[in-house]
Amino acid sequence: MAAGGPDPLFGLRNNFYLGAYQAAINNSEIPNLSSDDVVERDSLVYRSYIALGSYQLVVNEIDSSAPTPLQAVKLLALYLSSPENKETAISSLHELLGDPAIGNNPILRLIAGIIFMHEQDYNEALKHTNAGGTMELHALNVQIFLKMHRSDYAEKQLRIMQGIDEDHPLTQLANAWLNLAVGGSKIQEAYLIFQDFSERYQMTNLVLNGKAVCCMHKGEFDEAETLLLEALNRDAKDPETLANLVVCSLHLGKSSSRYLSQLKLSHPDHILLKRSSTAEESFDRAVQTVG
Repeated sequence: MAAGGPDPLFGLRNNFYLGAYQAAINNSEIPNLSSDDVVERDSLVYRSYIALGSYQLVVNEIDSSAPTPLQAVKLLALYLSSPENKETAISSLHELLGDPAIGNNPILRLIAGIIFMHEQDYNEALKHTNAGGTMELHALNVQIFLKMHRSDYAEKQLRIMQGIDEDHPLTQLANAWLNLAVGGSKIQEAYLIFQDFSERYQMTNLVLNGKAVCCMHKGEFDEAETLLLEALNRDAKDPETLANLVVCSLHLGKSSSRYLSQLKLSHPDHILLKRSSTAEESFDRAVQTVG
């Protein structure tokens, strides 16, 4: 891409960042791309397929001759496809990261960060992402630090992003995540960021869930439910929508069992289910102790 020229992948990136995955796929035929842009375009398209749950398509289409970034994306698809494949994917990932010729590739480092974040091995994730280098790596660092309950470090990453491009969708998203983590008066600021997204770009489940979580933080559960049901109409299997509906229903005094069942069927590894089963086990142990 010519320095200072228009970015041919701008629209595709924004669709991906904001969760408009099908739009990213549908609008990916962009003429006259450089070879580097073609690889980045393909990695965004395949990551969009992964986000839509089409893991096998990605595994099947990316062959062993594909460039490093696509090999990394293939490993993410393999990792997410089933629990049995996780070990193989992580082992292959370590091989790629250990190769001095390619180990520093930014998309490879990004995928490593995503996989190790899924594993809840945050120190290992940061080993590969902390150096930054791209807006996506900085945004992932924000997510990792927030999961570690280190909003101070997350804020430092956000400041770096704001220094590079304050209006970048990932900078805005990272700002909203940090505001949600900090809470209090910052919740309204997060809501306004998601509201701005919904006015400037096409509405997506990522934006609807963002607005709904802000509403729940503010105690506006009826409004949150309306937003989440709209998201559910768009994608009945979206795990974040289902998880947020479980929480929202409980606060509204409504049954959440149907949403919980759907979440168990479509995403049995979801963190909400793990927490809930841990709570149930603790309760069972407590009952046995009393008995």
